[in-house]
Amino acid sequence: MDAAQQEATARARELQRSWYGEPLGALFRRLIDDLGLNQARLASVLGLSAPMLSQLMSGQRAKIGNPAVVQRVQALQELSSQVADGSVSAAEAAERMEEVKKSSGGSVLNSTQTTASSGAPTVRRVVREIQSLLRSVAGAGDIIDAAVTLAPTHPELAEFLRVYGAGRTAEAVAHYEAHQS
Repeated sequence: MDAAQQEATARARELQRSWYGEPLGALFRRLIDDLGLNQARLASVLGLSAPMLSQLMSGQRAKIGNPAVVQRVQALQELSSQVADGSVSAAEAAERMEEVKKSSGGSVLNSTQTTASSGAPTVRRVVREIQSLLRSVAGAGDIIDAAVTLAPTHPELAEFLRVYGAGRTAEAVAHYEAHQS
């Protein structure tokens, strides 16, 4: 790889970090490990071609162009964390991956995934839906720019954009819970 290609790859990975929170290669490798997949199966579940997945992982491409695929990635991230913390079994994960694969990118409805025992959506699920919607409209860098622009006149709205549009889910959950009263 020549210097120009290395620079383009580094730039793509930095863009991925700003848009998705980390380079897609690292994110996809974690999903593969946590969910017991191979690259071809991950590509299939996400609705990407295997070559496109490879290009995103290697930094040859920076952005996932299809918002539905971005939402499937987010659904798999949540599923991966549930498998990692033991709240979802491998068999349940396999079933949910099929639901994610069949989804058009919107919310994957599954009562054990989306609701608490009361039947109400979980805080984490509500937060993830807000994040997904914001991130399907703009990348994290653009959302941060908008937040900076709004901060002098609308600091609360700027904080909302920053936390939900570019922050980590845990930070957004804390923000959500702090503002529920």
